[in-house]
Amino acid sequence: MSSAEMNRSNTRVTTDERKEMQGENLTIGGFFFLEGFSRYPKLEIVLFVFSLGMYLITLLGNSTLILITILDPHLQTPMYLFLGNLSFMDICYTSASIPTLLVNLLSSQKTIVFSGCAVQMYLSLSMGSTECVLLAVMAYDRYVAICNPLRYPIIMNRQVCVQLATVSWMTGCLTALLETSCALQIPLCGNLINHFTCEILAVLKLACTSSLLMDMTMLVVSVLLLPIPMLLICISYVFILSTILRISSAEGRSKAFSTCGAHLTVVILYYGAALSMYLKPSSSSSQEVDKIISLLYGVLTPMLNPIIYSLRNKEVKDAVKKLLGQISLHQTHENL
Repeated sequence: MSSAEMNRSNTRVTTDERKEMQGENLTIGGFFFLEGFSRYPKLEIVLFVFSLGMYLITLLGNSTLILITILDPHLQTPMYLFLGNLSFMDICYTSASIPTLLVNLLSSQKTIVFSGCAVQMYLSLSMGSTECVLLAVMAYDRYVAICNPLRYPIIMNRQVCVQLATVSWMTGCLTALLETSCALQIPLCGNLINHFTCEILAVLKLACTSSLLMDMTMLVVSVLLLPIPMLLICISYVFILSTILRISSAEGRSKAFSTCGAHLTVVILYYGAALSMYLKPSSSSSQEVDKIISLLYGVLTPMLNPIIYSLRNKEVKDAVKKLLGQISLHQTHENL
């Protein structure tokens, strides 16, 4: 055997050993490559501008909603308590993945350390899961407000609202902890994630072997957080619609529709995107489409939530105008 052949043989052995070690020890101080949209380098600048703009609007819109629900006494109601929680979740959800995406879109080294990937996966799962439950809680709130208006202050008192919000957060955070801990224990053969974020389904495609525990965990959590909340939302809106149709005056029906129209729009956007991502068969040919859907799901929906509630709700618009007026007045006094 010539020296060149021996070198090629040693190189193959070294590469094979590295791959084997990578599959066994990737989770100990390792890192991942995020492929993202690197196949389309000319598109990356466009995506950077698009994502940055959407992210800034998301931060501004949701921060404004949180601020007015805290400062405006007229918005100290259950609906706006839940809306403030929803806005905080949207800020956390986008902040878990979009800053990394923005850095990687401008960088040739699209990497993320293992600990950062784990945190990103957990935050995305926990915020998304919490939002699923919270949207069902908000549907119940609208059901009580429209179907039992006289008992609404008693049923949806402050203590009950805080408890419902707490249950939403605990459910989302605990299920995300379960999924993330199971996913991180699976040996991975490779470190190239065909996604722009550490999305759990994309990471699990690197698994060396299938895991029955992981599959069962994903199935149980998916049923708990998608079909069950959706069923509760649908039942709530069946009763809401039935009650609204029995209202004699057109003005009363219009007012009743306006109180739940924004929430229903957000539900359709959120669950429509979530179902298209997680309940459709995955294939390599659809991976690029999955990334585009995931980007829209992660940026567009959180950005639209405050806009939808602002456009559909006179109280929110009045509170925003009042806040802007106070800021303008404060700046005028400072200039004087």
